[in-house]
Amino acid sequence: MSRPRPRSPDRVVALLAATAVGVYLILAVGATTAVTDAASACAAWPACGDGRALPTTARGALALAHRAVAAVVGLALAATLVAALRAGVPRRATAALLVAALLYPVQAALGAVVATSSTDALLSAAHLAVGAAILAPVVVALAWTLEARTGDPSDGPATDPTPAPAPASDPAPTADPDETGPLDTLRAYVALTKPRLMWLLCLVAGAAMALAPGSLSLRVVVATLGGGVLAIGSAGTFNHVLERDVDRQMNRTSDRPLAVDRVSVRRAVAFGVVLGLASLALFASVNLLAAALGLLAVVFYSVVYTLVLKPNTVQNTVLGGAAGALPALIGWAAATGSLGGGGAALALVVFCWTPAHFYNLAMAYREDYARGGFPMLPVVRGETAARKHVVYYLGATLVAAGALALAGPLDLLYALTTAVLGAVFLAAVVRLHYERSDGAAMRAFHASNAFLGGLLLAVLVDAAVL
Repeated sequence: MSRPRPRSPDRVVALLAATAVGVYLILAVGATTAVTDAASACAAWPACGDGRALPTTARGALALAHRAVAAVVGLALAATLVAALRAGVPRRATAALLVAALLYPVQAALGAVVATSSTDALLSAAHLAVGAAILAPVVVALAWTLEARTGDPSDGPATDPTPAPAPASDPAPTADPDETGPLDTLRAYVALTKPRLMWLLCLVAGAAMALAPGSLSLRVVVATLGGGVLAIGSAGTFNHVLERDVDRQMNRTSDRPLAVDRVSVRRAVAFGVVLGLASLALFASVNLLAAALGLLAVVFYSVVYTLVLKPNTVQNTVLGGAAGALPALIGWAAATGSLGGGGAALALVVFCWTPAHFYNLAMAYREDYARGGFPMLPVVRGETAARKHVVYYLGATLVAAGALALAGPLDLLYALTTAVLGAVFLAAVVRLHYERSDGAAMRAFHASNAFLGGLLLAVLVDAAVL
């Protein structure tokens, strides 16, 4: 990455980012209001109309707070549009903001109808859908403005993304002879399972189970999460096996166990098979649908993503997001024996989040991925395009997170947690546009982890309370 002198976001960019977070907040709180039927406790509009200065119930206070925040965000949107016109942002960005501004009165009118009439599920869904339709152009306007402010017209492919064979005089690295004891061997096998992925993906499955209606036995929870750990370990091991030659060419992965011959290929394959079979046995003890989805997850990551998508298409990260989304379906299937509902909504969140998360890592290791021959977006289309797509997918993630609040159902803790951590994530991404450094990319990467981790923990807490 180039490392120009850091600059700070100007006023219009700051307004755009703040407005995007504000629109998400009213979307998430609006979903909470709909789920808790808070509008029925504040049946007039814009105030509750019960003759009191303040509502007397928590639900009424939530409904009134939702309207107050919506009013403030509406003013912020108007101020952002004026600032954009004065600052000379790209015309398409101004047009997107104008669309959002024109939709805002429609959103307010629908809110008034929902508040003053008998609650209708279709009408509430339309109200939330318009909120999502407002958020989308605001995020797009932000992405286009950042591209115009910080984009580098000369930014292009890092190198030709074709793996170069290692020179004959540069043999593949081998294991350190001092690292051959039982503890070192154990560490090598643990590394094959990609343990850093386990906590987050198991948290996804756990959150999906928490969203499911009814109660769960401890046996089902343990078997599902245990099966998930083993499935992730199996898929990770096969990924190490299949990418061992490329791993030797990349600085980030050159010390992996198979890249340095700390574990033989034959033993790694046997290890992956054992983990896979054990995971299927645990999933099958819950139900066959969970087992089928577990098998799909292992095959998709090991074969479809590793062999087909990752080395052959620039959309590898987007399509590969299905691998991270499958644990949500597994968790829901384990709890309900079916697909859909909150599990599908959570899977959509993870699917949209994956590019917003991983493109940051791909930017930080752009040259490394080019050396390995992987057509990651920053390698093929440059970092300017990658930064813009991070904003796009972050916006899509926020829309999906708002929908999850309705599908959950979830409470105010979820709305506030995701709004705060979404703001932190967006701030890190905006800063990345201005700093354009590996460090900024990694900060955005870690902020994305914090966002999803916080979202999942909020789901677990809210679901436990409700």
